[in-house]
Amino acid sequence: MTILAATAVTAAYGPRLVLHECSFALASGEVVAIVGPNGAGKSTLLRVLAGLLRPTAGRVLLDGEDLAALSRSKVARRIAVVPQIFDTLFPFTVREVVALGRTARLGAFGRASPDDVAAVDRAIGELELEALAGRRIDRLSGGERQRAVLAMALAQETAVLLLDEPTVHLDPGHQLATLELLRELGQRRQLAVCAVLHDLNLASTFASRIVALADGRIVRDGTPLDVLDAELVRTVFGDGLEVVARDGHPGVLPRVPQAVRRL
Repeated sequence: MTILAATAVTAAYGPRLVLHECSFALASGEVVAIVGPNGAGKSTLLRVLAGLLRPTAGRVLLDGEDLAALSRSKVARRIAVVPQIFDTLFPFTVREVVALGRTARLGAFGRASPDDVAAVDRAIGELELEALAGRRIDRLSGGERQRAVLAMALAQETAVLLLDEPTVHLDPGHQLATLELLRELGQRRQLAVCAVLHDLNLASTFASRIVALADGRIVRDGTPLDVLDAELVRTVFGDGLEVVARDGHPGVLPRVPQAVRRL
């Protein structure tokens, strides 16, 4: 069982405070969605959990060890991160990009072992990228590139997977397929999965827990039914949305203006 826990974490960029005493834990087998309006601190919280941004107060513990005390290579063997934007200066092929996920595990002289090759092949297959494996990453669509970066993270074979808007460049079909894959992998591999999502309906459908942020603070943490009620949605996201029941999950829809209803 792996547990990644933030305790009273405060974080800032220079003099600007972004997170205020945020506490929550993520465990193996969970799929947790972080939601909130623009500027709430979602991506910053993910960076703190990944050890990419050191908190100004509080701690992040990975199985009881302070993340700040671990080397970057040790963190990379235990936590994989999928960023919103992945840029490379070199025209790597998809297979080469996915293989970058094995960097922290390479042996002497940086040579790939049979286990490394198998992990890359497995990740390419899981994201259905076989037909694109030889294509250059800079010649792919945004959605294809996003799937390649997700495959790179899966090839790391870590216990924790952190994703910043993993569906942002995907069409609706691939959004559903990607989140279903993440949920299935979380259960089968016992991964601790945490994703920043803007789409509240995707979060409601696929997450086992939702963490809602507003103004840099965690305002609620619980199941989709616990978090996405009418009061929270109105307070955090504004009056233009309503919550409806949908197959045992809360659905969030835009309110139809009165003028449109009369048409």
